Amino acid sequence: MATTRITKRAVEAEAPSEKPVFLWDDQLSGFGVKVLPTGQRRYVVKYRAGAGGRDAQQRWLTLGTHGVITADQARAMATQALAAVARGEDPQASRLTARAAPTMADLWTRYEAEHLPRKKLSSQRDDLQKWRGIIGPILARRKVGEISRDDVASLHRRLAETPYQANRALALLSKLFNLAELWGMRPDNTNPCRHVRKFPEQHRERYLTSEELARLGNALRAGLAAQTETPYMVAAIQLLLLTGARLSEILTAQWSWVNWSSRIIQLPDSKTGRKPLFLSEPAINVLREVQALPTSKDSPYIIRGRSKDQPLINLAKPWKRICERAGLSDVRLHDLRHTAASVGVAQGMSLPVVGRLLGHTQASTTNRYAHVDIDPALAAANLIGNAIYSAMETIKHPDDDEAPFGAHPPD
Repeated sequence: MATTRITKRAVEAEAPSEKPVFLWDDQLSGFGVKVLPTGQRRYVVKYRAGAGGRDAQQRWLTLGTHGVITADQARAMATQALAAVARGEDPQASRLTARAAPTMADLWTRYEAEHLPRKKLSSQRDDLQKWRGIIGPILARRKVGEISRDDVASLHRRLAETPYQANRALALLSKLFNLAELWGMRPDNTNPCRHVRKFPEQHRERYLTSEELARLGNALRAGLAAQTETPYMVAAIQLLLLTGARLSEILTAQWSWVNWSSRIIQLPDSKTGRKPLFLSEPAINVLREVQALPTSKDSPYIIRGRSKDQPLINLAKPWKRICERAGLSDVRLHDLRHTAASVGVAQGMSLPVVGRLLGHTQASTTNRYAHVDIDPALAAANLIGNAIYSAMETIKHPDDDEAPFGAHPPD
């Protein structure tokens, strides 16, 4: 065990052997260099933790590799570490604690196990998508306690071209950090999402005109005739328009939820909880058409998917084909819900009744609907359904012999 003043020349002059060789500094006690058999040289500092003395636990702290840091830099680091020991601190224990600190991946794992199952299935899918596609690839390996506001703001800015998605990702991050504080992974009141400004969001007001509804009706019938769309796809779009329901509500609706006498589909759960979808006469007719399909009998779902035990997963590709055939641009499936509401208002319905039909998400508005009886809501559903039915039947090809939109199947 040699001692000398540790300098670049002294470190490089120490030849490696079959076992590690230590060279200790003769001026700064505990500061040394470890020469490995491979020839690599690592600066170290050793000390006794706590009050010191021979009974105290001896610690070894690796400062860095020669060549990456210089001898003078290593000496300065050793001086700082030994000064911390003199103050009663334990640099090696602090480093080990930092290494063991939870990462964002650890935080997500706990969130996924304890918090995510409490959310609705659609919200679970949204959170998983945001973590896997946006947050995880950037932050998963980072320590929870190290994430700063600048880190969050940087991630948020990356999504500037999709402000809605950016703001939803920011909301999920904020929830994660709130839980991190609750679970002791970060100090209280240190959520780095605070004061990160959300992007402005422009809410769309797109809905179909009477002329566009007519083109859509023609496109649906043409898709059926050409067999590019299935009866289930067409029925899903018809029901979206006739009920003003959300896409997930129609795609997951089951036959057992249909109350034919009350003319409602009673959803056991939705974005706003348990709610009814009111069925106009045209909507009832669409359900009867679907019910008459041979493949409908073995499926619990109204909008059957490829498998009898699964609903149709999504309508994105069929809707794109239908819009191209109808000459509709910039129309989302969710705009069919807007269309149902706009038709209702155009027919002279009050906003509370329209809100009752659509299952409005605002609690204050929902309270306004509490006094609305089912009968006025059904009457409103009929007005909307008949107006849409008429519009979609306005323009038909002279040779179109297909059954009209919403008609009863032949006996």
